[in-house]
Amino acid sequence: MQELSMSSKLKYIFSIPVIISALGYFVDIYDLLLFGIVRIPSLKALGLNPDVDGTFILNCQMIGLLIGGVFWGIFGDKKGRLSVLFGSILVYSLANIACGFLPYFPKEHLVYQYAGLRFIAGIGLAGELGAGITLVSESLPKSLRAIGTSVVAGFGLMGAVVAQLTVELAGSWNISYIIGGVLGIMLLFLRISVSESGIYKNIEHKTTVSKGNFLSFFTNKDRFIRYIKCIAVGLPTWYCIGILAVLANQFAPEMGIKEINPGKAIMWGYVGISIGDLMSGFISHLLKSRKMAIFYMLAFTLVGVVIMLFGNTNTETKYYIFCVWLGLGTGYWAMFVTLAAEQFGTNIRNTATTTVPNMVRGLVPVMILAFDLLKHNFTVIISAAIVGLVVFGLAFYSAITISETHNKDLEFTE
Repeated sequence: MQELSMSSKLKYIFSIPVIISALGYFVDIYDLLLFGIVRIPSLKALGLNPDVDGTFILNCQMIGLLIGGVFWGIFGDKKGRLSVLFGSILVYSLANIACGFLPYFPKEHLVYQYAGLRFIAGIGLAGELGAGITLVSESLPKSLRAIGTSVVAGFGLMGAVVAQLTVELAGSWNISYIIGGVLGIMLLFLRISVSESGIYKNIEHKTTVSKGNFLSFFTNKDRFIRYIKCIAVGLPTWYCIGILAVLANQFAPEMGIKEINPGKAIMWGYVGISIGDLMSGFISHLLKSRKMAIFYMLAFTLVGVVIMLFGNTNTETKYYIFCVWLGLGTGYWAMFVTLAAEQFGTNIRNTATTTVPNMVRGLVPVMILAFDLLKHNFTVIISAAIVGLVVFGLAFYSAITISETHNKDLEFTE
């Protein structure tokens, strides 16, 4: 195949599908992490418990992501990638706007109303990344897939930084929710210019091909193992965010720190993740390997976790610095989702690419439950370390043993 010129490469990397997917993921991350950022001020303002009620609401959002991942994954393989990009953003944008009006809701059962809205938002948020990465993966030449998807995630993940800054500048947590919802509605109009994936169009009307069969991941041993390994590879990303950043305030007393702001921990973590995601595509491109790029970034992250928990992190600033470190390491998020897209055929690719990251997000309540149970017998730091040991062990094994997909042709079906 003829080598693409630099101008052709740039044209592909900054094409409409890449730009619109990046903007969509930006809004997605803004809205996804906004609850983690405003958890303490919003729950205090509503007269709720930031830890007990906050954990319940976060778990509801993550369960919504899990259910939404399956729904949008199947929908995208049956009806097309664009249908997900339109439908998902409408659902989570409206849910976030509603969250902005929570102070005016009836005070009775307010925790369940908040949890219900975050559950609906979670369902909507589940579709954005998978459909975007699938569309970009199927639209770009295979030599540029890693870089293209990294651009999507690298820019998109800056939504977490903007979310934190918006909360600080707006001065009100509920206004931040409304801003996020309005951004999503605005993006709907930009998506009119996006075309459907050519690879998907080739099978769209083929009645002989089974599309969006979620159960097919569990009816074939080889396919099931590939699927589970894809999920395991991504677990450390949400271990670092879901426990070490979102619950950062719980580590402050044991580390001798007066106060740690979870919102800032999330923000600095995502500063690192944005840079790491941009780097991961180029690292994979240079190594000509998805799995080795992920392996090296996992190792870098593990070193950071160990030093963060056991290396005398005794100031708030040091904690945030380690959040950046962990973000850089877990910046293989786009690579991990791309790996999932490349593992499976066109007829179930969107189902895989949408459900895999949301299975990871959906396992956050399990990680938090294990963390909370361990705290009955161990310190907060040791409890986090035990959960981390299990999570990283599964990720390393899966990264080493999963099949390589660099330069793989995606025009095939299962």
